[in-house]
Order: sequence, then structure tokens, then C-alpha cells
Amino acid sequence: MELRLLVTFEKVATVLSFTQAAAELKYAQSSVTSQVRALESSLGTELFDRLGSRIRLTEAGERLLPYARQIIELAEEARAAVVGAGEPSGALTVGTMESLTAYRLLPLLELFHHRYPGVRLSLRTTIGDETRQALRQGTYDVGFLMERETEHAGLETAVLAVEPLTLVAAPGHRLANTPVVTADLVRESLLATEPGCAYRDLFELELNSLGQVAFTEFGTIEATKRAAAAGLGIALLPEVTVAAELADGSLVRLPWEVPFTLRTQLAWRAGKRLPAHVRLFVEQARRLVREQSSDA
Repeated sequence: MELRLLVTFEKVATVLSFTQAAAELKYAQSSVTSQVRALESSLGTELFDRLGSRIRLTEAGERLLPYARQIIELAEEARAAVVGAGEPSGALTVGTMESLTAYRLLPLLELFHHRYPGVRLSLRTTIGDETRQALRQGTYDVGFLMERETEHAGLETAVLAVEPLTLVAAPGHRLANTPVVTADLVRESLLATEPGCAYRDLFELELNSLGQVAFTEFGTIEATKRAAAAGLGIALLPEVTVAAELADGSLVRLPWEVPFTLRTQLAWRAGKRLPAHVRLFVEQARRLVREQSSDA
């Protein structure tokens, strides 16, 4: 079995589309089709069922897929070891989110930029289910998650730190001097980032148990913070994202006990053999995020 045929098969099997696989591999679609047929011919069995415009793996294809991934990953690791002459190198696509990229990952990115220039980082901003799906499909090598759960189907996970959340408002907000905030929240103007963000969704679920609520969505953390500081409402955000505003007094912490805990995690596809440069990234992410958390 030729390696290039296995690479093409793995990509088609991951995205379940000859057209998408051709685009990602930068091949003509006819080349992808012919390579898959060549692999099927060499194995003497069909690897895909063609169902009109859709395809799915046959039983033989399902059995081949994990072996194909192992062979591809081992070949990439061998190439990196030989070509890199001991220096970490290789492409690394990372799924991340705004709160982590801007407020947690800059020391990690700076480290790789200066110390490991052979590692080519590509950051993709997604959250929640979108990140997990991209990891399972092999679109991302690793991905950062901020979730309550630490086990995710089809993924392996390294928990980096507990991520504290805090409810914030402008200094003159009527709840700023309240000893304890409880059901009053359902009557407030609520500000939030986009749906799909774990802390926003859990906050909404919690408040809906007290009464029907509606959020004004600002999309980004920066816009949400500015809206809260301008007195437009209150927002629940990761503490690391509002530390500067709490310190300079443009936002204040409201006395509400968050009833759920989120953990920052780094995940990758279960069973994936991590190349040396990916293992290095995981190790350094663990170290730097934990150091930041212990210093907070």
C-alpha cells in the first residue's frame, strides 16, 4: 500500500466527501477518485459505499481507517525526526477560542515563535462542538476547550486548569453593593457572547430555572466587556478576561456564586499518535497555563 493512497483514503474517510477531500489535499477530484480506486484494487475490496451524492465507509473501510491513521502519523513522525535533525518541526493546527487566545496563550505562542521556529502554528477560532468535531475529523491537531465535562467521545483530554468565572457590571450598577445576588438576575439586562460558548449556555440554563430570560448578544468578549462598563447590563465572563478592568475599577465583581465549574482543557483525537512537536506543544501548554493559574 502506497503512503499517498492511504493519505487520500484517510482524508476522504474523515470528511466523507471526494469533493472536500480534493480541495483540502489540493488535488483534482478525479485524482482523488482514481487514488481511492487504486487502493481498493490493491486490497481487492471496496472501501466506500457510493450512495448517489453521498458516501460511507464499508466494513473493510472502517477496519482500514485506524491502521491508515497510524501509518500516516508514524511516517510524519519519522520524517520530522530525520529532516528536523533533532529540532522540533512540523505544522500544527490548533483550535482555540477568543478568551484563551487573547488572555492565556500569548506566552505559549511567544515561546514557540522564539524557541521553536520550525513548528508552524495555525490558530483556528472555534468553540465547543465545532472544535470537537474538527478534532475527530482530523482538521485540527489539538484543540483548546473550556467545558464543565472533561471526557469527550472520540477524544483524549489533558485538563490544564480550573477556569474561574465572575459576574461583572459597571461600578454604579444597583447590584454592586448588594450583599448577595440571587433571583434578582432574571430581571436584569443580561449581556453575553455568542451561543455555543459553554459559560454563556450554562448561565442561560441556570437563569431559565428561575424564570424566562433573554440576552443581548455582543459576539466577542471585548464588546461584551465594553457594554457592561457602559452600564448596559451585567455579564458572566472568565475572570482572566476581566482582571484588568476589575483592577482599574471600570468593572466591579457582583456577589453571585457561580453554580458550575469550567476547566480549560487541551484535546486531540483518541488513539492519535502525537508527533514530537505536538507532544511538545501539549507539554508546554500544560506548564504555562498551570503557572498562570497558580500566579493568579
